Amino acid sequence: MSDPIEVNYVPDGDDWQVTVSGRGQLLRARAPGLIAARDRADQLVEKVAPEDKLRRTVHLLDGDALEFTAAYLTARLAKPAEPAPAEDPTEKPAKPIPAPAPRKDSDEPTRAGAKHGTGDD
Repeated sequence: MSDPIEVNYVPDGDDWQVTVSGRGQLLRARAPGLIAARDRADQLVEKVAPEDKLRRTVHLLDGDALEFTAAYLTARLAKPAEPAPAEDPTEKPAKPIPAPAPRKDSDEPTRAGAKHGTGDD
């Protein structure tokens, strides 16, 4: 069983520096954002051990695999803010639906005790 390939991530402003070491090689790259850095790391690992399909790779942030995992999952699961929908100037605004007028039917039920048509009001 071969030694694992180690990938170290170092934040550099909005970018990330990636260093891959293993099998007597040391490769470096830079990427915009942690997700892109992880993708770039995979490409570098493939260069370090192209023939090894069962290679083990350890990803580290500040020397800590758990820190990297937490940061990477946070970046993957974070939803970008959705922009407000742009208004289409050719689209006509929807017409409001008018409220129904009150009914003035003579068939309306009367309240108990109300006198109708007796003229005794």
